[in-house]
Amino acid sequence: MMATGKSQRATADVVVVGGGIVGLATAMQLIQRHGALSVTVVEAESRVAGHQSGHNSGVLHSGIYYKPGSNKAKTCRAGKAAMEAFCDDSGIMWDRCGKVVVATSELELAGLNRIAENATANGVEFERIDTDQLRQLEPAAAGIAALHVPATGIVNYVDVCAAMHRWIVDHGGKVVLGFRVAKIHPTKRSIRVSSSLGSEMDCGRLINCAGLQSDRVLQLAGGQPSVRIVPFRGEYYELNQGRESLCRNLIYPVPDPAFPFLGVHFTRMIGGGVECGPNAVLALSRHGYDWKTMNPKDLAGTLLYPGFLRMAKTHWRMGVGEIHRSLRKTAFVRALQRLIPSVNAADLKPGRAGVRAQAVAPEGGLLDDFLIEPTEHAIHVLNAPSPAATASIAIADQIVDHFEAM
Repeated sequence: MMATGKSQRATADVVVVGGGIVGLATAMQLIQRHGALSVTVVEAESRVAGHQSGHNSGVLHSGIYYKPGSNKAKTCRAGKAAMEAFCDDSGIMWDRCGKVVVATSELELAGLNRIAENATANGVEFERIDTDQLRQLEPAAAGIAALHVPATGIVNYVDVCAAMHRWIVDHGGKVVLGFRVAKIHPTKRSIRVSSSLGSEMDCGRLINCAGLQSDRVLQLAGGQPSVRIVPFRGEYYELNQGRESLCRNLIYPVPDPAFPFLGVHFTRMIGGGVECGPNAVLALSRHGYDWKTMNPKDLAGTLLYPGFLRMAKTHWRMGVGEIHRSLRKTAFVRALQRLIPSVNAADLKPGRAGVRAQAVAPEGGLLDDFLIEPTEHAIHVLNAPSPAATASIAIADQIVDHFEAM
């Protein structure tokens, strides 16, 4: 049975704010390692995985891209193994299908070499392949060189989050839905968390896994975040029925190292079909899944933030290009044709969109790595972009390590 956030007064040893995959995994790890603690997850929406965790492409990342020694590199492989084991234990369908990372020009070969070096340092299995081998794996793909990464997989993270929700409840934890955090008031003995509906919950420790709202939750708790969340919307198309054969598994470009985005790509989905995308445009709301959804507070918070202004000044050409691809299907198709030249506009239908919580530093840098900041009575996860879903159980282990050190 689901608990709801209306007119409820309760206590818990630990409150986890955010019912996305990182928050749910953190609650699971807390219960596994500290079974005597009472753990409650509070989630603003009427279901878990309502935002980032339920609007991603469902990839089980191998860890090939990430800078050696980074938190992403440390957690991705361990998290992937733990996620696969959890899926097996929970009866969730997943597939280790492999992917190719394709260089389409001489200019991209240096980037492909850099990815190969990272893969070697991170212990990720890969094979450098030529054009003939690429065509054997992905007959429709075009490129002058590629890396084949057999460990990459696919899964439905909505199913994963639903299973985590069940696990938490089955093991004595609670998940309270419809609890939108409005106030956080530390007292001498506890932290009082109040919802927008007037419910209150007292806890000994708080763990902030609020994703798109994580910097605001830190502010509510009396802290000053070192970064600001800027929402970027990723828009997808899907291949029409009968054209899914253009992509057998996953086809990725060589990403631009200046940005923490992987570029438009083709992804076979575990439930069927193939997604194409995403782009990355500034969202007008932290829940802005289309151009029509605008939140004045969110937009003003972005446009008046010095870090965003510095970022925009540096990368405005990239931003204009992303907006162009968002508003003109033909431009989006041209980006896809770099990987699969035979794809055309008639092959595509509109797909879903997701909003990424991207942490931006005051000097204008886009944070590429995970960011976890402990305070006196709380732990705040302030940047958890891809591959956070893949790595979520390993990230949760790190969060619980911080908890134990408090």
